Amino acid sequence: KLSKATGAKVVTNIEDLSYSDLGEAGKVAEKKISGEDMIFVEECKDPKAVTLLVRGSTDHVVDEIERAVEDAIGVVTATAEDKKVVAGGGAPEIAISKGLKEYADSISGREQLAVSAFAEALEVVPKTLAENAGLDSIDALVDLRAAHEKSLYMGLDVFEGDVRDMYKAGVVEPQRVKKQAIQSAAEAA
Repeated sequence: KLSKATGAKVVTNIEDLSYSDLGEAGKVAEKKISGEDMIFVEECKDPKAVTLLVRGSTDHVVDEIERAVEDAIGVVTATAEDKKVVAGGGAPEIAISKGLKEYADSISGREQLAVSAFAEALEVVPKTLAENAGLDSIDALVDLRAAHEKSLYMGLDVFEGDVRDMYKAGVVEPQRVKKQAIQSAAEAA
């Protein structure tokens, strides 16, 4: 990682070390953090590696932060690999729910009830989003459903408290993560 950050070459024998093997860094310093000595290599020209220092009041807090950072890195990696996103703000759940309700109307019996129930369950996501934002969840769902008649990209803007085009607002989610969440929920149910 140090080699990637500084542009240095890894050598296995110190006698083989030459000037061209050395990397560059603007600043190298030893600092004491939480009772441990650490070496900080900073201001590298084109670092291909970085280190995140995660600190917290307890080991449990540090573990939670570390897990959250790893999840965030995984999400960014998946998005960069796939180059696919979906609108945020509950837009995908409302769109899928609408499609499932239309499909449920074309079938009968227990299957229709199951499809309808799954469609309703998907609406829990935008409903919870509205509740967490301090909005009326029923009004928000009604507004979202109505807005989806015009565009599939309409979602709940929790900052403004209204429905708007999530792509234009820059609110997107990785397609792979959204797909996995819905599949996992269906499997668990």
